[in-house]
Amino acid sequence: MQLSNYHSHCTFCDGRSTAEDFVKFAISHGFRAYGFSSHSPLPFETFWNMSKDDMPEYLMEIERLKKKYGDQLEIYVGLEIDFLDETYNASIPYFRNLPLDYRIGSIHFLPVALPLAEENMVCIDGSFRDYRNSVDTYYEGDIRKLVARYFDSTLKMIETGGIDIVGHMDKIYMNGQKYEAFDLEADWYQKPLDDCLHLIAEKGLMVEVNTKNLQKKQELYPHHDYLHRLCELGIPVMVNSDCHYPDLVNDGRAEAFELLKKAGFKSTRELIGGKWEDVAI
Repeated sequence: MQLSNYHSHCTFCDGRSTAEDFVKFAISHGFRAYGFSSHSPLPFETFWNMSKDDMPEYLMEIERLKKKYGDQLEIYVGLEIDFLDETYNASIPYFRNLPLDYRIGSIHFLPVALPLAEENMVCIDGSFRDYRNSVDTYYEGDIRKLVARYFDSTLKMIETGGIDIVGHMDKIYMNGQKYEAFDLEADWYQKPLDDCLHLIAEKGLMVEVNTKNLQKKQELYPHHDYLHRLCELGIPVMVNSDCHYPDLVNDGRAEAFELLKKAGFKSTRELIGGKWEDVAI
């Protein structure tokens, strides 16, 4: 089992400790590689995203840690970049020109109007109360319409490019499953999910197996029922904890590796010496 993590958040965004604290935890627990992926700047300010003004300091701090701890741990710098629409995503020059080791593409917001401002966004993460209010306000109370919009946006993110890894690709079910009408096995859910998986395979992207809610909610993203589909399509995966606290860096890793083995996976994709390689489980 590889001890690595490429999805984590420190105090440059909504993480609850310094980048150095995460590095110290990783070293003390025998990790081989560790990557930071702060929430990217957006066209508007939120409490959980980085500000563009902080980007130079973020890059300098991770570079400092690479030099200080490089003989004990491979340290990488990335970003978790939100896809909003065709005008703001990982493919725009701002993100392409940053000296990053990798880019995770994720969807937290679905724009419902212009301009791109927080009050014009549906947030698929966060509280169920806000989620339900958005479904009622913008999707006629029909969870299927929100699911369709989410996967359509995911397809556009994959097609637009600029990313290496697809982050928590089906997190829409975290709150969605609380609706009586929600059904993971329904065609209206499985068809767009399959479309996304086939496009990921076609584009040669990686998918993270995100363990953030595995211990406390028994939820994995992608859902564990669909891991075998990724395996059948030959989509490379890595296990990421999406941690915001240092003591959760390794949360759910062992369980996720067992699920991957049951699904047929023989390897995970790892950064070794700055290059992605497949490493046997």
